Amino acid sequence: MGTSEAVMHVLSGAVPRLLSSDLCFSNSDLVCSSKYHVKSLKKIGSRYVQPFKHSSMTRCEIGSSRCKQLRSSLYGNKAIDRLKLLSCNCQQAESVSGLGMEEGNEAWFMDSAKKLNINGSVNSPNVLEFEDVEQLKREKKGSISNGTAGHGTSTFHKASVDSTEDEAWELLRDSMVYYCGSPVGTIAANDPTTSNVLNYDQVFIRDFIPSGIAFLLKGEYDIVRNFLLHTLQLQSWEKTMDCHSPGQGLMPASFKVRTVPLDGDDSATEEVLDPDFGEAAIGRVAPVDSGLWWIILLRAYGKSSGDLSVQERVDVQTGIKMILRLCLADGFDMFPTLLVTDGSCMIDRRMGIHGHPLEIQALFYSALLCAREMLTPEDGSADLVRALNNRLVALSFHIREYYWIDMRKLNEIYRYKTEEYSYDAVNKFNIYPDQISPWLVEWMPNKGGFLIGNLQPAHMDFRFFSLGNLWAVVSGLATTEQSHAILDLIEAKWDDLVADMPFKICYPALEGREWQIITGSLGPITTVVPGQLYSGRLLTVACIKMNRPDIAAKAVSIAEKRISRDKWPEYYDTKKARFIGKQSRLFQTWSIAGYLVAKLLLRDPSAAKILTTEEDSELVNAFSCMISENPRRKRGPKGLKHTYIV
Repeated sequence: MGTSEAVMHVLSGAVPRLLSSDLCFSNSDLVCSSKYHVKSLKKIGSRYVQPFKHSSMTRCEIGSSRCKQLRSSLYGNKAIDRLKLLSCNCQQAESVSGLGMEEGNEAWFMDSAKKLNINGSVNSPNVLEFEDVEQLKREKKGSISNGTAGHGTSTFHKASVDSTEDEAWELLRDSMVYYCGSPVGTIAANDPTTSNVLNYDQVFIRDFIPSGIAFLLKGEYDIVRNFLLHTLQLQSWEKTMDCHSPGQGLMPASFKVRTVPLDGDDSATEEVLDPDFGEAAIGRVAPVDSGLWWIILLRAYGKSSGDLSVQERVDVQTGIKMILRLCLADGFDMFPTLLVTDGSCMIDRRMGIHGHPLEIQALFYSALLCAREMLTPEDGSADLVRALNNRLVALSFHIREYYWIDMRKLNEIYRYKTEEYSYDAVNKFNIYPDQISPWLVEWMPNKGGFLIGNLQPAHMDFRFFSLGNLWAVVSGLATTEQSHAILDLIEAKWDDLVADMPFKICYPALEGREWQIITGSLGPITTVVPGQLYSGRLLTVACIKMNRPDIAAKAVSIAEKRISRDKWPEYYDTKKARFIGKQSRLFQTWSIAGYLVAKLLLRDPSAAKILTTEEDSELVNAFSCMISENPRRKRGPKGLKHTYIV
């Protein structure tokens, strides 16, 4: 058992319970109190919800004595050093397979590995320690003189791959953040080469998703459970900017564990949670994707651990409903898609995605499906469930019909008539054919297609956004035919989308004057290809779902050739990803966790089910009915003959 695993066992109660792995939420004597006001009990049906205790900071108490400690960093190796006293008896438990590769792999991956000339490295049942690499080098030299050089090369490559995975697990555990002794998340990056940490030392909701999935696949559930419940508690806190408050249900973009002096006792300190809802973010943009990711991770936790008690809790059910009501609120928009500002999702800089970006719509659809699966039936939530079902139908129709593009659709747009005024207009959004970019005409393959990045009146963003497309495959937002076409396009345009490091988040990158106009940047003119590895895990899930894992295996084999040598950067620059990003942080947690998730899923493809959702047959039927409906019949006081309640 590795030292870090021993620490996790201590926290989960494997040794005498000095610390609780479920602090603030278990049945132990630990109580969370607030410095300031406490909301009154809210009655929902016949049940009472525990009050949300909120303020700008939360105090943690154990019994009658508070958590007291010296001021220290809560991140990286220091956080683990703080707990070494609890695991000193486990130091001798280090084993060769301490960080745990599971034995054996699926037959399909063995076949694909042979095709890709991986030399069987990823099928190794054992993990070798770093010091074994030098021994393998010596064995390799000896094998050459004996005429067995091929076997030595294979063994050395195996050790290299296994060492990369070992290193990734060590770095991921070093990034863990602790609150009152329990792990609650991972920081965005742990880069020792820079002193200006900005907000990279915080736990971001979106950034923790790959980390959380990695821990779930590893069977370490406590950190994910703690993360879900602590962020839920933050949801109810007051959040204002310039005297204005956003809608209830907004999840924070990030939070930080701070150590502050204890009231009335300068010699003691306490740990507090300090969330950011966008008040301090660059551009002051609220995180639309945080709540959607939270719902998706909540479902994944239940499916992976088998513990459904978390999602059935009254406060968790209330949190789900608050997010849904915020997203389903009526507005001026005529479309079923969510209208958001630029920078409100993963690419949290101005990238010209304001409006109805595909990434948000794919996450929205997935969150609606996950929420419908987890909501407990109640009389008071019937209207919410009805609105959810109606939005699912309208959203799936809208994305599949109007966002999809392939050679046939591209030629159709090329021949569009403009300024049409009628209920049955072909060019519903008044798209001008001149908007078709020259690059797209040459780039679009004969076989394959994708979902465009954005759609608004008189505007189509034809850029390929990988997260939105891949999550559309994972969630079932794209049809089965469209899902295969997306993977066909990835294979056809491998050199553009993968190149020397998977996987480009956006293609093509903004350049020159276009970059300056769209982003408002007057700085150096560059080609920007952000966060390439982040979508690698999504590629793996999508490929496994569509039974095409060889694509993902090929991408992972490319990544592990240099990702460790490059020190796990945040993103890469240039079209072929030849350079580490100019402002890229090293030891970026999403790069580390994304690689681990891809490896774990390739080893056990069945585990991808915690993230995937299948195409809903009732949605398909409703989708077909909507296509056959004459839009003119929908006007007037009469209701529709057909109602689509899924």
